[in-house]
Amino acid sequence: MSTDEEAFDIVVVGSGGGGLVGAYVAASRGLRTLLIEKTSLFGGTTSYSGAGIWFPGSAPLERAGITDGVDGSRAYLRSIVADDSRASRQDAYLRAGAQLIDELEQNPWFQSFVYAPVPEYFAGHPGFSPAGHTIFPPDVAISDLGELGPLVRRSIPEERWGEPEGPALRGGRALIGRAVKAFVETGNGFYRLDTALTGLLVENDRIIGVQAVSKGEPVTIRARRGVLLAAGGFEHNAELREKYGVVPPADEWSHGAPENTGDALLAGIAVGAATELLDEAWHVPGLIQPDGRPVFFAGLRGGIWVNGEGRRFMNEIEPYDRAGHDMRRAHTSTDVEHSRVHWILDQRQLDRDSFGGDPAAPVRPEWFDSGALRKADTLEELAEIIGAPVANLRETVREFNSYAPGGVDEQFHRGETPWDQMYQHVVGFSAVPGTPESGTTLNYLVPITGEWPNPLVQPIEQGPFYVATIVLSDIGTKGGLRTDENARVLREDGRPIEGLYATGNTMAAMSGGVYPGAGTPIGSSLAFAYLAVLDIVNGGK
Repeated sequence: MSTDEEAFDIVVVGSGGGGLVGAYVAASRGLRTLLIEKTSLFGGTTSYSGAGIWFPGSAPLERAGITDGVDGSRAYLRSIVADDSRASRQDAYLRAGAQLIDELEQNPWFQSFVYAPVPEYFAGHPGFSPAGHTIFPPDVAISDLGELGPLVRRSIPEERWGEPEGPALRGGRALIGRAVKAFVETGNGFYRLDTALTGLLVENDRIIGVQAVSKGEPVTIRARRGVLLAAGGFEHNAELREKYGVVPPADEWSHGAPENTGDALLAGIAVGAATELLDEAWHVPGLIQPDGRPVFFAGLRGGIWVNGEGRRFMNEIEPYDRAGHDMRRAHTSTDVEHSRVHWILDQRQLDRDSFGGDPAAPVRPEWFDSGALRKADTLEELAEIIGAPVANLRETVREFNSYAPGGVDEQFHRGETPWDQMYQHVVGFSAVPGTPESGTTLNYLVPITGEWPNPLVQPIEQGPFYVATIVLSDIGTKGGLRTDENARVLREDGRPIEGLYATGNTMAAMSGGVYPGAGTPIGSSLAFAYLAVLDIVNGGK
């Protein structure tokens, strides 16, 4: 059915966190708002996430006793991003975050966000916080959402491996469920699933609506006051990845929603939008699973990663985006394979943390049956399995082991930052079947103890030995349409395209090529969706 005759005040494209929160903010102000979603479910990549939101100065932090405001975070962003052209966007982000949470928490569906301690990612920079500034939405019972509950996209374990869905939505799914319920209950919120953007309507140099295909039928949907593009990145478009230099060019290792193929990016470019950072991604290591595909992995507590030559090349526990970028730099600057590396561990770690499941349970047989985890009685045999020179692997392990008595990783200083030290107690964000849902909270374990002064630098010496595969993955591309501090999409000459806004991974990240702390991608998506709606309400001024 065409909606030519039916106009809305705002059309939002995409139902991830930014799209839905932006749609709610618009509808709650009395604007007749339509949200269109390419798939049959709400949530996009947000549903795969833990829904961390990096909002310094917000009320949940204040309630938890984190009262340092935003000045330190402003200095921190300036230092790590080191790009004056993004300063106004950083200030807008910091201003909007606390303001948005104050507004959302007035609605019962959003009460109350909670703080969890996650250290920021760049220790040593001005304004760095070891306590972090990350907040999370509380769980919500699926039954409380009525007919909307089954329309929230599943988590990775549920979607990929058929893990049973529990009675409550957690993490990103909780944020999506709460947002869609609040949106619909405004009375001004409407949605169309299975509706894919194909283009933007332009009249007198202003965007006045969208063209789409809805359940196989072309439709034209008019927007009186503006269009907000919040449809994710282009991580699953191999042609665009290769064109723009995203590493690796193939999309098979990406953790973004499979339908994120750059529709909104291309629509914006077609009407004259400028772009930035198109070679960038929110890089993360990915642990290859028994099904041959990776999951986002940031939970190493022991062992080492070695490249194709059998040598260490990084601090394996550093924050995931930094680890991903280290893999990328090594891969593109040398002739040695670094997009696929080997995680070497020994029996001691396997006994302590298990692998791919409950730390108290044995390793599940499918890890060995599939070859995702391989076993060798000696390091020499392990070197043959991974195809690395035996002498190199033997020397790499010897050198790493030599650091254990003194507790100092003289190569890469593993275990010295607040982020690293967190892993003495937790097993991170890995979305492995049988563990708590990816990233909702940190998965607490028995702390690593023992005779070694640095618990995160323990020797690899108790055979048999094991190897798993780590690949260069991402949780989405981070380059996109160039925007200003109000999320208005800009032309190459810096002028805004009237009526067009972007947020999330459809817009180029305000943080440039870095990832400041847990919750920056979703925080950016929410903050700039909010700023877009405020600008629309104020008449684009």
